[in-house]
Amino acid sequence: MKTIKKEAYFEVYENIEELPTAVSDLMAQAAKARLRAYAPYSNFLVGAAILLDNGEVITGNNQENASYPSGLCAERTAIYYAGSQFPDAKIVQMALIAGSENHKTTTPIPPCGACRQAIAEYEIKQSAPIDIYFMGESGEVMRSQSLSNLLPLVFEKSVL
Repeated sequence: MKTIKKEAYFEVYENIEELPTAVSDLMAQAAKARLRAYAPYSNFLVGAAILLDNGEVITGNNQENASYPSGLCAERTAIYYAGSQFPDAKIVQMALIAGSENHKTTTPIPPCGACRQAIAEYEIKQSAPIDIYFMGESGEVMRSQSLSNLLPLVFEKSVL
């Protein structure tokens, strides 16, 4: 037997105002997208904004459905749209804002497992890391310089 140690490193910003201007602008677009989410069942609204290497910004939000699990998370809504409309563009940055309508969310909320796997697919496809910023409605913002930091043992096509 052997032991493998994997470490994750995150930058933590006190609030959105501490971010570089370009990132806070991307977060603002994610916040606007969050307000358009359709989440009548969970009351948990998520907004995503993706910056592509061609300068385009794609936004998405979660879309729920009474027939679980037919809905789609904000991250996958945005990333799949980016992939369908700009298949050759690389994803440079992703900004995520999430929070409940039932209580104030002030801790950073990372992508769910399904979204991590979807983001990993694009990171592998483009052979370049995706810079991910995530937060609750307010408070601290966390940065992961790559999805592999959030999902160190990714399932990928080489195992198929």
